[in-house]
Amino acid sequence: MKYLYYPGCSLEGTALEYNSSTRTFMQELGAELIELEDWTCCGASAAEATSHLLSLALPALVLAKAENMDGVKEILVPCSACYLNLKKVEEKIRKDRELLDQINIILAEEKLNLRGQMKVRHLLDVVANDVGSKKIFARVKKPLTDLIIAPYYGCQCLRPYSIFDDPEDPCSMEGIIKASGANIHQWNMGGRCCGASHMTTKPEVALELVAAILKMARGADAIVTVCPMCQMNLEAYQKKISGMCKEDLSMPILYLPQFLGLALGLSEQDLRLDMNLSFTKAFRNKVLS
Repeated sequence: MKYLYYPGCSLEGTALEYNSSTRTFMQELGAELIELEDWTCCGASAAEATSHLLSLALPALVLAKAENMDGVKEILVPCSACYLNLKKVEEKIRKDRELLDQINIILAEEKLNLRGQMKVRHLLDVVANDVGSKKIFARVKKPLTDLIIAPYYGCQCLRPYSIFDDPEDPCSMEGIIKASGANIHQWNMGGRCCGASHMTTKPEVALELVAAILKMARGADAIVTVCPMCQMNLEAYQKKISGMCKEDLSMPILYLPQFLGLALGLSEQDLRLDMNLSFTKAFRNKVLS
């Protein structure tokens, strides 16, 4: 298994633990990740508000650089926002030749040309379908049989491009979580929105959305996610939401490779569990004792 690797801005900032755990986990399973040379920002959620064409040109620049790295035609993206931006360009230029020509006029300023040769893959897609539950099960060193896990997908890795899972009833995390020995928390919130960037622009909306998710997660030992924005929203505002709801809604929030890495016996430092705000002493004792 060999992939180009696009970490994106969040994984070199607020989601360093996602970057570290992804690299370590994939290496443990025999995958080779080749970081994209001289990668740039994909525009995240800010570019669209400035210019629709800019919101396409920025991820197109990333894909054009990826095409120049010969030999690997799949690019693995852990961040759901980055994945959506890159996937959007991949899908649009396949159907719209005029748009591709317009984008290439812009890319010519960087002496680049986009041909549409790269396949954009989300980390969850790769882990669920290329790695698979059987390979994970075979590498488990510390079965997490005492845990009940709530899989949380969020919006952007499944919508609007339902490439590898059903956005209304997602299940791609379930098999690989069960491979660790853990049980699945039965709920219907896995594909619900956490509010995303509304947490800064319309916090009253986002706080209510996160509160509903945390309430429905009661009974689970942790929530596992694959999106930096979701992870931040679900984790960083627990104290505020608990006060707002007048009940304790604290809950460990882990990235998928962090959780699976625990089952594979990877070190706490490699998984950067020290950066998780909600990795409580009680949960640490349960999984690391």
